[in-house]
Amino acid sequence: MKKVVIAISGASGVHLGLKALRLIPKNINKHFIMTKNSNIVLEKENNLTLHENEDISASIASGSFGVDAMLIAPCSMNTLAKIACGISDNLVTRCASVMIKEQKKLIIAPREMPFSAIALENMQKLAQLGVVIAPPVMAYYSEQQTLDEMENFIIGKWFDLLGIENNLYKRWE
Repeated sequence: MKKVVIAISGASGVHLGLKALRLIPKNINKHFIMTKNSNIVLEKENNLTLHENEDISASIASGSFGVDAMLIAPCSMNTLAKIACGISDNLVTRCASVMIKEQKKLIIAPREMPFSAIALENMQKLAQLGVVIAPPVMAYYSEQQTLDEMENFIIGKWFDLLGIENNLYKRWE
């Protein structure tokens, strides 16, 4: 069974990460991390393991556990900078470090605008290591009409990167 980690750090747009978590198919083993700054109460869902961000001894902090992919959505600039500098002081940053070390799919969705030169430098550094930088950016070819459809487009693009089949948005024809 494919294993995917969804992490939410303290940036605006937390609901996108939660919605992505909710939309992942049940046949995928989901692991979930929230930083303290996210401040969201979450109901447990099927096939979800909730990890405390302070528990760096959790299964997903080890390369031998075999996580297939990780999405950090949204990703704060603080979390992005820590990952870019190799700081693994919590479970989100430790798991991201393991993904880079194991050359597994790591997708980071920075939610900050405009990006500072420091943030762009950190993103470039991570991209050169194979990390996918995928901020929640809209495209208009799929003709979204509602906020829900716009969110589905963004999440659908993240799922495409994670290798999760979906029909969350209208594809280019």
